[in-house]
Amino acid sequence: MARQTRDQRRARRGREPALAGGPPAAPPQRPVANGGSEPAPRPAPRAAVRRPGLLGGAIHFVQESIAELKKVEWPNQKQVITGTTVVLIACIVVGIFLYVNDLAWKHVSHWLINL
Repeated sequence: MARQTRDQRRARRGREPALAGGPPAAPPQRPVANGGSEPAPRPAPRAAVRRPGLLGGAIHFVQESIAELKKVEWPNQKQVITGTTVVLIACIVVGIFLYVNDLAWKHVSHWLINL
């Protein structure tokens, strides 16, 4: 099916009632293979959800948490060691950078104060 042109969309919007007042608009029509149209299907009504008490909510949370943890792909020992090594090296590099930066700015601040 070809897309609507801008003029066709503007004409359709012009025929629809304003949002602020007026009767509610009819459900949108969708094209059908035989050239006719049928109303768009309405969403099914939601079933009434019973809200559990405090204990029931906590139990439900724990059950869902366990179900999600079963879906997790846990790393093997090699991946854990590699990840830990990367983090430790990054911490050492950042620590050295901050130490050198602190030494440099300490001398600059002493020089500015003693002017």
